[in-house]
Amino acid sequence: MISDPKLPFASDSTSVGDLRSPTETSVPLVPVQTPASVSRPSPSFARVWLRRIGVLLFVFLCATLGVMLMILPWRPEWSDNPLLLPYPTFRAVVASGFARGVATGLGVLNVWIGFWEAIQYQEEE
Repeated sequence: MISDPKLPFASDSTSVGDLRSPTETSVPLVPVQTPASVSRPSPSFARVWLRRIGVLLFVFLCATLGVMLMILPWRPEWSDNPLLLPYPTFRAVVASGFARGVATGLGVLNVWIGFWEAIQYQEEE
């Protein structure tokens, strides 16, 4: 007898036409009954206000840092920094337009993240 390698092994008592897929021979699933409304404990007054204050501080921090990163690279203090005076090569890299543009781009991204978080904030129900 030549068997097809794609078919499962058949015993002598059954023919190939009598074989069923594993899903047909398995036990039928019983639907699980779930309650219509799952009651969650409502968050406390303090937890709601702590979350609000946390989001507000996060948005304020992101906006402040972002605006600073957008403005500061284009000020003279960025390249005339006393910390950079001993390192002229590093000072030239920091004063380049590319480094200033990267810092400004990070500032824009930071402001965007802060305001996105403010827009997406939702109260817990």
